[in-house]
Amino acid sequence: MKHIFQKGKDPSKPTLLLLHGTGGTESDLLPLASHIDTEASVLSVRGNVLENGMPRFFRRLAEGIFDEEDLIFRTKELNEFLDEAAEKYGFDRKNMVAVGYSNGANIAGSLLFHYQNALKAAILHHPMVPRRGVDLPDLQGIPVFIAAGTNDPICPAEESTDLQSLLENAGAKVELHWENHGHQLTIGEVQAAARWYKQI
Repeated sequence: MKHIFQKGKDPSKPTLLLLHGTGGTESDLLPLASHIDTEASVLSVRGNVLENGMPRFFRRLAEGIFDEEDLIFRTKELNEFLDEAAEKYGFDRKNMVAVGYSNGANIAGSLLFHYQNALKAAILHHPMVPRRGVDLPDLQGIPVFIAAGTNDPICPAEESTDLQSLLENAGAKVELHWENHGHQLTIGEVQAAARWYKQI
């Protein structure tokens, strides 16, 4: 997978896994990393799927309707890539915090839904529920931050509250942060995520 790796100053810090939104690239979320942890290593990945020329992490059938078969395949692909990257770059695979926006938040959520030890923690900006009606792995104690917009036309409020419930029922510790905005990534939610990160 196309990616950027930046080695951090402190190897004991988590590696930040950056996952862009639809149409983004591996450069998009790099500014977020400096808000969250200036000493951490950063692995920023580009999605392998193209939708009308726009990179994504998995296919969808329509707005808000995911191609579940592709989602499962792409989640496995990303999880295996993270294993390979940890070996290649020498970071601790068990100490990885995902930071995803929109489609990137959805694939990060899918990692939590499908793989017990994929992530140490996750910051999900404007995520949806990746899959419904499936049993989640044991996520006991895994911290998850969800940022949502009260007027988000792409990701309705109940998607965020449903995702919170599903993750909490699997044992995750979820903080749900609301912004009075739409689907855009705001500085307010980035700062709130950075404050949350410093407490985990």
